[in-house]
Amino acid sequence: MQTCLLRVAGLAVLALLFSGCATPLKPAAQLSTPVLSFAETHRDGLAIAGPYLGDRHTGLTGRTIVVDSIHDIVLRDHEVVLTFDDGPVPGKTASVLDALDAKGVKATFLMVGQMARSYPALVRQVAARGHTIGTHTQDHTNLSKVGLDTALAEIDKGQRSVAAALVPMRAQPAPFFRFPYLADTPALRRTLAGRGTVVIDVDIDSKDYFVSTPDDLNARGLARLEARGSGIILFHDIHARTVAMLPAFLDAIEARGYTVVNLVPGSAGAREMLLSQAGS
Repeated sequence: MQTCLLRVAGLAVLALLFSGCATPLKPAAQLSTPVLSFAETHRDGLAIAGPYLGDRHTGLTGRTIVVDSIHDIVLRDHEVVLTFDDGPVPGKTASVLDALDAKGVKATFLMVGQMARSYPALVRQVAARGHTIGTHTQDHTNLSKVGLDTALAEIDKGQRSVAAALVPMRAQPAPFFRFPYLADTPALRRTLAGRGTVVIDVDIDSKDYFVSTPDDLNARGLARLEARGSGIILFHDIHARTVAMLPAFLDAIEARGYTVVNLVPGSAGAREMLLSQAGS
């Protein structure tokens, strides 16, 4: 019980430090749906500022990592991070959210700007259900094939499009980014790091962009995960086969003793406060 209280206290401090990402606390009767990773939640009649973890917890529900840089993403054995690229898209993203909710786990959605512009309500739905939102360029351009200035403009435009969809929630995307086609350059990586953008890399590529049955996709993903033991998994929330496969995949990794880690944005000072609170 003491550990839980300390964790809540630490998360409350963290959320206050991220006032730009969280809505102000309000009376319980006025509480709105939590946004992104840092928002107000309502539990047992109390308003608590901190990461929204949802009401359902299962054996698959893992810890939260506060991420300032790529070096913070250190996973233990049998820990995974679920990531979904290229959305949101009607008829599929919401089904992915339902599967995640059923298991009490959170994911990181790397959204394409043009998709966010087309379906802003879906962007807000992902945020409202407690997931972390990063970006994935405006038009899914292969950035390794264009100049540095053009690449940065494409990244920035995508970030603005996702941010615009979140304006009604007074929320912003996390400074998380993934390269389309996983095609990067050293210059782009250096520039993004200098700007405080965290590149979310991939350890396990599900290859759900290849035509295959949901069963084959599930088997392939499990085999790759078991061979590695942990890692950041790449899915896409734009494919029907991924939607169909996801519940069985989550059941399977839970049965094998894995947990799903949630990535949330942070700052060095806030991270140190969280760790000191948790360890005290």
